[in-house]
This record gives sequence, C-alpha cells and structure tokens, in this order.
Amino acid sequence: MAGASIGGGDVATAEGGGPRVADKIYAVMRMVLGFLFFCHGAQKIFGLFGVPHPDLPTGLVWFAGLSELIAGSMIAVGFLTTYAAFFSSGLMAFAYFLVHQGSALLPIENHGELATVYAWVFLYIAARGDGPWSLGGDDGGY
Repeated sequence: MAGASIGGGDVATAEGGGPRVADKIYAVMRMVLGFLFFCHGAQKIFGLFGVPHPDLPTGLVWFAGLSELIAGSMIAVGFLTTYAAFFSSGLMAFAYFLVHQGSALLPIENHGELATVYAWVFLYIAARGDGPWSLGGDDGGY
C-alpha cells in the first residue's frame, strides 16, 4: 500500500513505533465480529434479540449457542484468538452445510450469506492472529 495515506500518514508503515492504521482497523473488526458472534450465542441460549431457529434439535442449538458465546468473547477480547477463530470458522461452515446448502446452491439463494461471511472472516482472523488491543498481545500470535 505504498503511497496510500490517511491523515497524512502512510497506512502501511507505523509512525512513532505504534500499530499501523491497518492493524488498528483489524483490531476493531475483530472486536466487532467477536461481539456479533457473542450476540448470536446470547440469542440461542438466553433468548435475547429474538428467538433461535426452531427447526434444529435443542442439543445442537445449545452446543452452537455456547460455542458462539465463548468463542465470540475470546475473539472480541483477543484471547487465544487463532484457536477460537479457527473453531468458529469450522462451526460456521458446518452450519452453512447443515442449515442452508440443502435448499439451494448459492448462499444468496439459500440465505446462507451470513454463515459464509463468518466462516471466511473467522478463517482470516485465525490466520492473522490476535493483533493489537488484545489480551494475547499485539504480535499477531496465538
């Protein structure tokens, strides 16, 4: 991104030793997606924000809901982010094929866009790591 700038500073380089602008945006994205995933778990477990999907077995709803609560929290705060995001990516891929794929081929046709986006973005987060503003440190590690 050489040459790209925001507010006069280069996006690709850190000035003054702090995180790059891109790293800060990544951290905010990680926090927001983790929070949204947590909200999906709260919807399934506590009945907040609407009613969970009625066509799934109770055990499956509880497993998915607890997984979303725990992994969403971990991703949002940046604790063991790589593991939580990798697990969540697989969970969303499984959810896509279990719930959506049977009704149509494409996500736009079977209402599986959100599961698809979550699966791919969580896979990216798993590859990228914690990032700045995380309990795991800002070195991009586990």
